[in-house]
Amino acid sequence: MKTLALSWRNLINRPLGMLLSVLLFALGVGLISLLLLLNNQLQEKFEKNLAGIDLVVGAKGSPLQLILCSMYHIDAPTGNISIKDATPFLRPGHPLIAAAVPLSLGDNYRNFRIVGTNADFLDLYQASMAEGQLFHEHFDVTIGADVARALHLKIGDTFYSAHGLQHSEDFTHETEKPFKVVGILQPTGSVIDQLILTTSPTIWLVHEHEGSGPAVDTSQISAADDHDHDHEAEDEHEQDTMVEHHDHGIYDQPLIDYPDKQITSLLLKFKNRSFQTLNMQRNINENTDLQAATPAIEINRLFSMMGVGLDTLKILAWVIVFVSGFSIFISLLGSLKDRKYELALMRVMGAGRGKLFMLILFEGLLIAILGYILGLALSHGSIEFLATKMQDAYRYSITGAVFLKEELWLLGGCLLVGLISAIIPAWQAFRTDISETLSEG
Repeated sequence: MKTLALSWRNLINRPLGMLLSVLLFALGVGLISLLLLLNNQLQEKFEKNLAGIDLVVGAKGSPLQLILCSMYHIDAPTGNISIKDATPFLRPGHPLIAAAVPLSLGDNYRNFRIVGTNADFLDLYQASMAEGQLFHEHFDVTIGADVARALHLKIGDTFYSAHGLQHSEDFTHETEKPFKVVGILQPTGSVIDQLILTTSPTIWLVHEHEGSGPAVDTSQISAADDHDHDHEAEDEHEQDTMVEHHDHGIYDQPLIDYPDKQITSLLLKFKNRSFQTLNMQRNINENTDLQAATPAIEINRLFSMMGVGLDTLKILAWVIVFVSGFSIFISLLGSLKDRKYELALMRVMGAGRGKLFMLILFEGLLIAILGYILGLALSHGSIEFLATKMQDAYRYSITGAVFLKEELWLLGGCLLVGLISAIIPAWQAFRTDISETLSEG
């Protein structure tokens, strides 16, 4: 313990050299730790949100974009598809498909996406109610746990949606019937926590009324005109009343009864794996106007593309760590020239060669440990900073309050670098010749 304390005093007597070595070490360690944390949490989120979905069917375009939009809700749709084209998948009793979950996208409330779907969507993510009930009527919504917490929404609250996937006051549907919160979901740790769920026809109803024009100013209409068109006005009033009732009550049948309507995409789960299900994606892509994409394949492709960049950054980080190790070596070796006399006096006062060896060795290890601790502080602090940005941009939550087992392996690597960097200077201290050093002093 005395040797360790003495090593610490020697380091703080050379603050600039120690600071440079520690900072270099911390930068390398911090970058490696940051990459480990990001890769681990993003991969965990992406895998959890696969939700057992076998195939996503949507409009032609980028298959990765279709997956990111329909399953991870971090991209724009590739377009819409007609229910007529989607009917073969939506029809009950399909021999291959266990569940076909429709999605209708296009609106948001304060940057949280509103998704038109059905009750099967909750089953995909094994979501359950925390309070209230699942949406049944049009314009009723069931919200995810993150939505309720971020927007302070509770059962019975109402709001108006905005067109698009990013909030803008200019695109708010203020003339429409407001959405009403009827249920809040339990937290699941998946994407459903950041969604506002309602019926698919609700999305249609919101946009059907966008074309209604301004009210007519009747102040200049003459009494004669009023008299002439009295019966006509009554007929129009009755017709408007019927249309209004029709708009809010017509969509009470299964989606396949409205072939001219559109949805964004379909999430498919197969009953089992077979030759037919394996060929379904190719058949859809080659023989229809739709596009089918396999989530697992597209996400693996995404991570393989990301992996090249992550591996390059990891190599760069380890280069920084080894450069910092070389800095430790130079620092300790340089300090020996100034401390030869001091070390010789320690030998005269009874310190053995082994103690001098351990003294220098501890200095290298202390620098490595300090760099490791500072590097972890930098990486975990950076993750917390990035978490706010990602939450605002993508509604995905990450945290710096987690520690990975890989970071323990990183500690072992740091100690090894510190040890190797101090070996040669420690060996030179071990071989210190007392008489020669004192005669030179």
